[in-house]
Amino acid sequence: MKRFSKSSSLLIVIALVAPLLLAACGKTIGETIDDATITTRVKTAFINDPTVGALRIDVDTFKGVVTLSGRVKSKDEEAKAIQLARAIKGVTDVKSTLQIQP
Repeated sequence: MKRFSKSSSLLIVIALVAPLLLAACGKTIGETIDDATITTRVKTAFINDPTVGALRIDVDTFKGVVTLSGRVKSKDEEAKAIQLARAIKGVTDVKSTLQIQP
C-alpha cells in the first residue's frame, strides 16, 4: 500500500475541506474571486480620483454588493465615492455607511 507524505495528505485535506468552508460562507470560489476583484477595482478607482479620500474609505464586497464605510469630508465626497463604485463592472448595488467628518 502506498503512503502519502505529510504535504500530500495536507493538500488532500484542504481539497476536501475548502469547498465545505466556502459553501458555509454562501459563496462559490468564482464569487469570492469576483468580489475580491470588484473590491480591488473600487479601491483603485478611489486612489485615482483626487476628490475621494481613498485611505479613509473601507470597501467590502459580498456577491457584487459593495459596502463603503469610513469617513469622508463632505456629502459631495460621499456621492463621488458611491458613483465611482457603481461604475465598476460586476457591482450590483452600493451601500454606504460613510460618516461625514470635516
